[in-house]
Amino acid sequence: MSPEIKALYEFGNFRCDPREHLLLCGDTSVSLSPKAFEILLVLIRSNGRLLTKDELMQQVWPDSFVEEGNLTVNISALRRALGETPAGQQYIETIPKRGYRFVVPVTETRDVPIAGPVLETSFPWPPENAIEAPAGQSSRSRFRLWAAVGLLLVATIIAAIMILGRHSRLTDKDVVVLADFNNSTGDPVFDDALRQGLSSQLEQSPFLHLLSDERIAQTLSLMARKDSHLTYDVAREVCQRTASAAVLNGAIAQIGTQYLLTLKAINCADGESLGSAEEQAADKDHVLDALGKMASHIRQQLGESLASVEKYDAPEQNVTTASLEALKAYSLGYQAEVLKSDYAASIPLFQRAVDLDPNFAMAYARMGTSYSDVNEITRGAESVRRAYELRNRVSEREGFYIAEHYEILVTGNLDAARKVDELSSQTYPRDTPYTNLGLIYSELGDYDKALQAFQDALKFSPGTGNRYANLTSGYVQLNRLEEAKAVAREAESHGIDYPEIHLNLYWVAFLEHDLAAMEREARGMMGRAGHEDQMLNYQADTALYGGQLARARLLTKRAMDAARQVDEKEAPALYQADGAVREALVGNADLAKQQAHAALAISDSRDAEALSAFALALAGDATSALRLADELGKRFPQDTIVQSTYLPAIHAAELLVRNDYGKAIDVLAAAAPRELGGNIENVNFVLYLIYLRGNAYIASRQGTAAVAEFQKIIDHPGVARTEPIGALAHLQIGRAFALSVDMARARAAYQEFLTLWKEADPDIPIFKQATAEFSKLQ
Repeated sequence: MSPEIKALYEFGNFRCDPREHLLLCGDTSVSLSPKAFEILLVLIRSNGRLLTKDELMQQVWPDSFVEEGNLTVNISALRRALGETPAGQQYIETIPKRGYRFVVPVTETRDVPIAGPVLETSFPWPPENAIEAPAGQSSRSRFRLWAAVGLLLVATIIAAIMILGRHSRLTDKDVVVLADFNNSTGDPVFDDALRQGLSSQLEQSPFLHLLSDERIAQTLSLMARKDSHLTYDVAREVCQRTASAAVLNGAIAQIGTQYLLTLKAINCADGESLGSAEEQAADKDHVLDALGKMASHIRQQLGESLASVEKYDAPEQNVTTASLEALKAYSLGYQAEVLKSDYAASIPLFQRAVDLDPNFAMAYARMGTSYSDVNEITRGAESVRRAYELRNRVSEREGFYIAEHYEILVTGNLDAARKVDELSSQTYPRDTPYTNLGLIYSELGDYDKALQAFQDALKFSPGTGNRYANLTSGYVQLNRLEEAKAVAREAESHGIDYPEIHLNLYWVAFLEHDLAAMEREARGMMGRAGHEDQMLNYQADTALYGGQLARARLLTKRAMDAARQVDEKEAPALYQADGAVREALVGNADLAKQQAHAALAISDSRDAEALSAFALALAGDATSALRLADELGKRFPQDTIVQSTYLPAIHAAELLVRNDYGKAIDVLAAAAPRELGGNIENVNFVLYLIYLRGNAYIASRQGTAAVAEFQKIIDHPGVARTEPIGALAHLQIGRAFALSVDMARARAAYQEFLTLWKEADPDIPIFKQATAEFSKLQ
């Protein structure tokens, strides 16, 4: 007889012998109907190609007319035989409304042909050619036979490795792009909501790393497709442009009253499938449950260990919400907050989310963040406190976010917030919250560490506006202005227009005495809700830096009005209190008291109350100042800024007014470790401890010690920025030099101050004093 070649197929734990019509799982035969077996063979031999339902039916029933239901029934039977669960599609991937694809690697083995009768076995092990040699056959012949079998096995292993390599899973260093869901149901509630829900589920994973929405938005902008729907094709191009590894492409379809959700992971370089998952929901109310199960399944397929999936796999209703409508509102709020930096617009969307689901923890947390960004610190704290109360209903990652913001906005304990960030970095090392650590270091006055953290944030998560803004700020704080401008230019080259970048460029222009650039940056902030008022208040600081008190008052009023127009409750009080401090610094005690009490009538928020108390202490209203200080201490016992900056400043100012200089110096000495810090949202309150200590030394006639203090302020222009004490430090150091009988340097310092105040309003008390003192030095 002629030689015969026998083809065998291996996949997973299965071996398929077409000629014997046999499917084995290990050593156990798997029962299949003839048609189910034929369907399996057609799928195996398709080499991973999508087969439409028509193609399958034509190949399996070539001469018969059958209903499509026959194909569905046999596919279901085949799935059961292969051990697929309802939650997964380990072997056969369903492509809704199109067909099926066999998605696991298949190794084809062809036996070495031999002449003569073929002795068949149910499966090729031992191989068919590995039979006993006929009587009298030499051992050398048997050796050649087994050598051939060995070569065949080696070839099979190499082929398997090559196939598996083509379908390799992801590593923990790969980045994945999440596309928008293809919603064919016609129900708009699924738009945005499902992608947001899946993103929240997948972000639980310490293994998977999703490309940030900010980076996606930046890439789309560079593709001239800024507002494009993130379809699979668009997502794949984004994936390729960002050197990411894969695209996750989801879809939802309605079949009667049920919903079918599918998710495919596709290598964006070659289009190869990396895995897929499918879930059915009995009705609309169970779609999010199905989404959560699908997310868990795809995480395993992409390479995450089962132990990791089980550990970081909070239920869908805990990670986000059980309400589709609430999730959609949250998604829109997230886009406004994170992608557009439109914090004012995001708040009502988050509010709608919590109205629809009062237990939606992350909606409260995000709303708290947005409130704080528009100066509504008390509202922000209330929202974050509610999120913290619901923290047992969130994932591990979301729990870190909530805990950190709770420490920052509610307790104010920056050291505790830093520890949360450090713990978060142990669980999610690729997502270490460098940005937040940088902000904490900045508030603590450790500007070198802040800059390093901001640099790391941009290095490990490039392309986001807030990271460019923070890095710009980090360079400004260290007076590295050229580098700050370079970062801003880089952001612009990537199509990023972020409000805080322009605030920092305003300060760069101020420090470089570029009035035209300052005006340009200020104009660009006008009309931007939540930022116009902030810029106007900084312009008020700038005005007083140059002695233009009347202009500063006008800008303060405009800042308050702009804040009211966008329904900010606390910001007007904050700006009023800041204006009170300005009046007190230049000697207008009565007006300072009036404005401080006016601010307190608007709001008792932490910063407004603290600034009002400080202004009252400087203005000589010790009773009111100390009462407020006592209230602040009791309300914020763990608050780093209150305990380390505000309270020492209030007490030292009150002691200076009543000429208790020694005690004032002692109070300020205890606060020395944090003297360079104190940055707060939207209002600078930095270097005041140093300024007060310098004044205490002047009052106690310690000229040399006073010079050293005011020199610290002059040496930190990027920290002082437009803060009025940056200009007043030149006057005070002149007074300190005069006490030290260093008249040449005293005159130079006075001259520097008077040059800064060359357009000053003539009736400002401290200006009149400085002018008189300078005349005596001539």
